[in-house]
Formats: sequence, C-alpha cells, structure tokens
Amino acid sequence: MHINKLALTSYRNYENTSISFGENVNVFIGENAQGKTNVLEAIYVVALAKSHRTTKDKELIRFDEDFARIHVEGYIRTGEVELDLILTQKGKKGKINGLEQRRLSDYVGTLNVVMFAPEDLDLVKGSPQVRRRFIDMELGQISPIYLYELSLYGKIVKQRNVLLKELQKKRASADAMLDILTDQMIEKATFIIKKRAQFVEKLENWAVRIHHSISRGTEKLKLSYIPSIEVSDIENMSKIKMELEKTYERKKEDEMRRGTTLFGPHRDDLGFLINGLDVQSYGSQGQQRTTALSLKLAEIDLIYAEIGEYPILLLDDVLSELDDYRQSHLLETIQSRVQTFVTTTSISGLHQSVLNEACIYDVTQGAIKRLE
Repeated sequence: MHINKLALTSYRNYENTSISFGENVNVFIGENAQGKTNVLEAIYVVALAKSHRTTKDKELIRFDEDFARIHVEGYIRTGEVELDLILTQKGKKGKINGLEQRRLSDYVGTLNVVMFAPEDLDLVKGSPQVRRRFIDMELGQISPIYLYELSLYGKIVKQRNVLLKELQKKRASADAMLDILTDQMIEKATFIIKKRAQFVEKLENWAVRIHHSISRGTEKLKLSYIPSIEVSDIENMSKIKMELEKTYERKKEDEMRRGTTLFGPHRDDLGFLINGLDVQSYGSQGQQRTTALSLKLAEIDLIYAEIGEYPILLLDDVLSELDDYRQSHLLETIQSRVQTFVTTTSISGLHQSVLNEACIYDVTQGAIKRLE
C-alpha cells in the first residue's frame, strides 16, 4: 500500500497544491507553522475522514473558502485507487474511484495509515479518552462494521443523555422511553465491548514482542482492556449484555439524578503493565515512551496480519522526541516495508539510513518544493 500523489484544494494553508511521492521514505523539512504537519494530517484525514488534531472539520477548510478537497492516487492490494474527501461547513463525503460512498464507514479503511505524533507519547499517561480514541481509530480502519456500530452508539448515548437531563429537571417522567433507549444502547455496547477486547488481545500479541526487543529483554509488557463493567468472560456477548443490564438497574436512579449516562464503552479504558507494575503510575518516562512506541509499531503488524498489506506510516516531528536507540528500532522495523512520511525542522536529526532512500521536500509558507 502506498500513495503516489496528493492534491489539496483550500485545505488549511494550501490553496492548490499537488505533490508526487516516493515509495519508501518522504521527508518534509521546514520551520514550525509552515505547513509540514498539514501534509501528514491531510493523508490521515483522507484515510480516516477525521483529523488527529481537531474534531472541528471547519478548521480544515482554508479561511474564507466554502469547502476543502483532498485527493490521493495510489496502490492498494486490489490495484490502483483514487480517493477524494470533500469537506464542507455542513459535512463531508468520500469517493472511491469517483464513486461517492453512501456512508463514511464504507469509505474508511480503503487506505490504512498509522500516525505517530508527539502527543501519542501521552497515550500511556494521558486521559482514558485518548486511549479510547486510539482503539476506535485503529479498529475502525480494519472493521467498517465496528465504525458504523460505534457511530450509532454515540447517537443513542446523546439521545439518552438529553432524556436524562429532562428527567433530572423533572420535565419528563418517561421511564419507558429511557428503558427503550437503554436497550438500544446495550445492544450496540455489547458488540463494541467484544470487538475492543478482541482488538486489544491481538494488539498485545504484537506489542509484547516489540517491547521485549526494545527493552533489550528486560521488560514484559501486558495490555488490559478495562470496560466500565465487570465481565467474567469478555468474549461472551450474552454475559456482556447481562452485566450491562444489571449495571443499568443499579445505576438508573443515579443517572436520572445526575442527568448523564454513567456506564458503557464511552467510559472504558486501556491499561499497561511492565513487569507487573502499572506504567501510568510507576513507569519512568522512558518506559512510557517505549510502551507508546511498541503500540504504534504493533499497529503496523496487526494491520498487515488483518488485511495482508502494510499501512502507510506518518511520523509527525516524533523522531526528535525519541533517543537514538528507540529511533533506530523504529527505523529498522519499517525499513523498506512501509511507505513513510516524516516531518522535521532539521535534517540533522535523521539517521543516514533514512536519508539514503528518502525523497526530501522543503516546506515554506505553504509552498512545497522537492529537493534534488
């Protein structure tokens, strides 16, 4: 899987730009706020229909313009592919080879990407919301049905919270309606919890080996999916559903009093242990960074195992955040296997092994020039 060409129209600080890429490593050099990250973000957005930097699509549209368009041409396992994502103030639509997709969940997953940015180093010590987003974005790439069910779940929870607010203010007494929305929520939550548990188990298989190697055999990593409910068998959908129903009965009065949904996948988390100790509480900064790096490299192998080809790797100013040993391990892992896009303020921070096979671009005030 790789992309040959990216064309941007009214995207961020780019008015009309078209760039061709090499199949191995593509390095974008420039000072801060020139548009380097915008290029990587555009590749991420055209693949996932979401930005890793903002939840507001209107921020992706160039100032004073009505829409933005991202177009890529490349190759996937089934042959040549062209993707178009059009962003407007009212929404977005995706096209695959010129055909508009009815749902974005049908569009996402055509192109697979793994993004590693400085904020991903906070994956371990950041909030549960960061870790849930990590699971959802990666799992959504390899399972369109998961993405679709997750979207429906979010809409149901939103409706349910509106009703709970009304019940809190005594403006409604529709317990029956709350039961109906809860049944719908539990149906979606059961599916989401099982899929997340399976994903984390697969991710752990890859991450444990990678972490063991990076730590020179001194550390054993363990991942744990932590749902908001206690389930004895996380693979058993009947038991998941039963526990969700029990939790609803226990929390119903509290939810109505507080006016919000107090259980479900939107309150789940992901835990990390190294040699039996909680990395978030007791791990050093180096251990936390190694854990984050192990997860990102594990994503690459997991996606390959699931779909039969490697994703595109986006490294946004992250190499300078890694010490020489971790940087070397990352570069050795992706060597000649994964098309990689790198942003940096200085070429001096990059290994010679990267530069030997790289196409290098200068980015200055939204203008991109390939250096010979």
